[in-house]
Amino acid sequence: MSGINLTIESRGKIKGAYFPLQISLPHDATLGVLKNGIANLVPSLPVSRQRLSDQQKRPLLGDEKRLSDLGVENVATLTLKDLGPQISWRTVFLVEYAGPLVIHPLIYLGAPLLWARFGYPFSMSFVQTTVFVLVMAHFLKRELESVFVHRFSNATMPAFNIVKNSTHYWLLSGLVLGGGVYSPSLGVEAVRGTVRDNHAFIWFFVLLWLLSELGNFHAHITLMNLRPKGTRVRQIPRGGAFELVSCPNYFFEALSWFAITAMTLSLSALIFLVVSSVQMTLWAIKKHKNYRKEFGDQYPRQRKIMYPYVF
Repeated sequence: MSGINLTIESRGKIKGAYFPLQISLPHDATLGVLKNGIANLVPSLPVSRQRLSDQQKRPLLGDEKRLSDLGVENVATLTLKDLGPQISWRTVFLVEYAGPLVIHPLIYLGAPLLWARFGYPFSMSFVQTTVFVLVMAHFLKRELESVFVHRFSNATMPAFNIVKNSTHYWLLSGLVLGGGVYSPSLGVEAVRGTVRDNHAFIWFFVLLWLLSELGNFHAHITLMNLRPKGTRVRQIPRGGAFELVSCPNYFFEALSWFAITAMTLSLSALIFLVVSSVQMTLWAIKKHKNYRKEFGDQYPRQRKIMYPYVF
């Protein structure tokens, strides 16, 4: 059986190579084999920086797939794009979540001293200490999940994304949330006699937060078990809240931040809740559409996108 003869043209300038490249491969070669071949010919372009497209400008995805299964057979011309410097998804996640883990302790411990210098002395209230513990536990959980639970469809993303993604967590959930919650407006004297000084009220939302975190963790474990380690296999998630929505992990994440917003009645917490919920809703819409496109009639029609029975 004849092999596959490929012409690789460049999309944009790629240093260290003269295009087009001519590559011949066995008929059963995979996309990954082709990328490794290109990396050998162009040392400045490792596999993680390559994006190949066919003549119809459709990207070729799935390094484990045979080229013939991707519609590349016999003689073909492909386009190669340099994606630029890359960084692993896992590294990005770890850096994102490290921000609040550093910023919240600094603000929680330093805010009373700082505000006292401006003539507004206060002591941390029970609700402030509770939020501090919950926020630290949330992001510590996210760090551990990034190391031991999450499996990524793509190994890397553009290196600049670490700045963009970290901005959300370091600024919003770090400085904005921490700066607002650990301020005199929620100190002991400010909340005295209000619902935010009612321990039963606070513990109710702590319980809601805990149930939400457990629901989020269950969703992450379910997704992990769907994809064997080292593969990009995709399956229909089932069981638990997945029977109601496509993205229960996002729903429970939003619910946990709602619990913190409700127990503090803080504007900064509300800002973070709204911004993060809008972003997760957009992600959920995209994932829901991809599920329906990929699995067609096999995908449960009754499932909502993110919010059970609503949307």
